[in-house]
Amino acid sequence: MPGVYARDAPTCIFKYSNYYLTSASGGGEDEGMADRAAKDALYEGFAEVARALASGRRAEIADLLAQGERPVEQVAAEIGQSIANTSHHLRAMARAGLVTTRRDGTRIFYALASERVAALWSALQHVAAEHVAGLPALADAYLGSRDGVEVIGRDELAARLARGEVLVLDVRPPAEYAAGHIAAARSGPVSGLRRYLRAVPPDREVVAYCRGPYCIYAADVVRELTRHGYRARRLADGFPEWKRAGLPIAAGEEG
Repeated sequence: MPGVYARDAPTCIFKYSNYYLTSASGGGEDEGMADRAAKDALYEGFAEVARALASGRRAEIADLLAQGERPVEQVAAEIGQSIANTSHHLRAMARAGLVTTRRDGTRIFYALASERVAALWSALQHVAAEHVAGLPALADAYLGSRDGVEVIGRDELAARLARGEVLVLDVRPPAEYAAGHIAAARSGPVSGLRRYLRAVPPDREVVAYCRGPYCIYAADVVRELTRHGYRARRLADGFPEWKRAGLPIAAGEEG
């Protein structure tokens, strides 16, 4: 029904349910129309979530906030938009309950509302990868050829890390590493990779990871390490997936 929104749905449902219980006829065309309006309102409520992510910019924001909370100006810088445009996208996501805010002085920080929102974003990527024609070509255009870039799964990495057989590099920006990272991983952001290479033992296998399967940093680092003679692989996905799998994590800056 036009004009009925998700926030109105509980009131409408109560009204129509009461009508049903007190109606002398106990049924009929009016009852069917009432049930239809209530169902429309309910499904409009579900659709609010889809509409809140129905933009490439908002999808990118979800990917960014899956790493941890960020102030609006950092989100804007990451997605290449003005603070005004970024705030518009964030408010739309907040109205749908996908993000939360907190104020620290004059700064406003945004975060995903729950782990379920992060899981929703991950599921959306998997569905798109399997069902959207042309997505692999789009990924290749952005990430470059991944031929020769070996990958490692979460379970294998967790086992090898526990045995001390591999050096893990978190190649995301330092703020994201500090917000949360794979336990025992070292911070090795792309910007400082050449300097960091001098501290990597030449006989140690290296695994690089970043934000997720479509993050460009890890593949770039693996290519660079391979060119310098290291055996290097990238994690098949990223930190958010590792965290949701219940694998060991830590937080804070590297000591």
